[in-house]
Amino acid sequence: MIVTIDGPAGSGKSTAARGLAQRLGFDYIDTGAMYRAVAHSCLASDIDTTDRASVTERAAELRIGFDGQDVLLDGVNISAAVRSPSISEAASRVAQHPGVRAEMVRQQQAMVRERDMVTEGRDQGTEVFPDAECKFFLEASAEVRAVRRQEELLARGVEVPLEETLEQIRQRDHRDRTREISPLRPADDAIVIDSSELTADGVLDRFEAHVRQCLEDLRGS
Repeated sequence: MIVTIDGPAGSGKSTAARGLAQRLGFDYIDTGAMYRAVAHSCLASDIDTTDRASVTERAAELRIGFDGQDVLLDGVNISAAVRSPSISEAASRVAQHPGVRAEMVRQQQAMVRERDMVTEGRDQGTEVFPDAECKFFLEASAEVRAVRRQEELLARGVEVPLEETLEQIRQRDHRDRTREISPLRPADDAIVIDSSELTADGVLDRFEAHVRQCLEDLRGS
């Protein structure tokens, strides 16, 4: 069974996906981390992230995987390195390139063969796994997401003004929603949940209830 969770940056989808996978005993793919891995590799090699051909070529060379919740790039754990604001911005830029998205989709689809999987990102239910049995779209106001992101950064010792974080989120939203390839939007059959007034556990409880009902429906069909 495949469960997809899409949504904008800071909506809480990564936390929800990890928790849901743990509750269900499913595997988990953080697709956003895959784009961060591409961005990390490009920046480390001084590749211009706006250079479509060079970034696409680099993406095709990389071997990206997961060990539990750790992100592996060519076998090296880069989990801590890919969570900085600069990597977030670079990841948003590399994700605009059609060739990069095509390569990441290929790798993502290969990961779920014959596995129960929770996968989260921005186009999982619309483009990568359109036939997924259970789809969610998690959203929240830009202001709430900015506060969450700032708290997350502060917990890692990174100080960024709230106004700057909010502006970055708004710019990221605009790029994600207006890009030519796989723009951010809910799948037609996705369950849309606004997490602005919900706790992380509250979001997770709703997801779990829906998935378990879906599992029951599949067993009964």
